[in-house]
Amino acid sequence: MAETKYESQVCSIPNCAANVYKVLSNLENINRVKDLIPQDKVQEMEAGPDYLRIKVDGLGQKLTLRIVERKENDTIKFGLEGAPMQANFWIQLKELAPVDTRIKLTLKADIPFMFKMMLDKKLQQGLDQAAQMLTQFPYNQWL
Repeated sequence: MAETKYESQVCSIPNCAANVYKVLSNLENINRVKDLIPQDKVQEMEAGPDYLRIKVDGLGQKLTLRIVERKENDTIKFGLEGAPMQANFWIQLKELAPVDTRIKLTLKADIPFMFKMMLDKKLQQGLDQAAQMLTQFPYNQWL
């Protein structure tokens, strides 16, 4: 296995870091957008303030994304539980102006060599899409 690091493109959110952080650091907010998650990919989903538990098609087991560290208005770090590989994920925020917060997503995963080539492009695209999606949330309405 090789530890691989993926980073999303840096995206701009038209809001302050405090509002973005308040929304993203509470995983119960995922319930607001669960209709956007493809039902053929995620069969079950349960969210609490510090965790998101999902059953993903093809894995047959539940995965848990758990917040393991928070740095207010700056970073939210997650650990992955129940996966066949070790992985960590984090969201970084940097406020450049009161209505311009930059966001970047990072994933570090121990991926077996035989799967790395198949997953590289999909993981990178997924991170970029997720970062772009996070720019679209109505943060002020969700506070």
